[in-house]
Amino acid sequence: MSKKELTIDHALRATWQAVTKMYNEQAAQFDVTMATGFALLSIDPHEGTPSTALGPRMGMEATSLSRTLKSMEERGLIQRKPNPADGRGVLIHLTEFGLKNRELSKEKVLRFNEVVHETVDEVKIKHFFDVIHAINDLIQNKKIYNQQEKVNNE
Repeated sequence: MSKKELTIDHALRATWQAVTKMYNEQAAQFDVTMATGFALLSIDPHEGTPSTALGPRMGMEATSLSRTLKSMEERGLIQRKPNPADGRGVLIHLTEFGLKNRELSKEKVLRFNEVVHETVDEVKIKHFFDVIHAINDLIQNKKIYNQQEKVNNE
């Protein structure tokens, strides 16, 4: 095993790439992408979701999200409606076709989780989430690279 494979960031990146590839292969069977499936799952199926809330919820940049939403609208998965609570805002609603595809996406995600839970001991899964939460905490609270280091290195 090379040193590169021993780093935490490499393990995270390689695993996420494998998961992405797996989901994209599944999504391709329905002529969509993983991003589309993720968007379908991120949109409230009853109330709709403000377009401005989708980017942060999905961890997507505005340009990528715009492309995804445009494609989804062209395919008849979503429709945009004025937000009654904010005259300038837009709510993204799932169409009947979008709701059907949302269920397919949900089944794929649940199946992935089910197989992992059947295969990996619950204690290991708990430890996995403990580590993920710790990494996120370190990043969000700037405990790895802080502003002072940035100033000193400039």
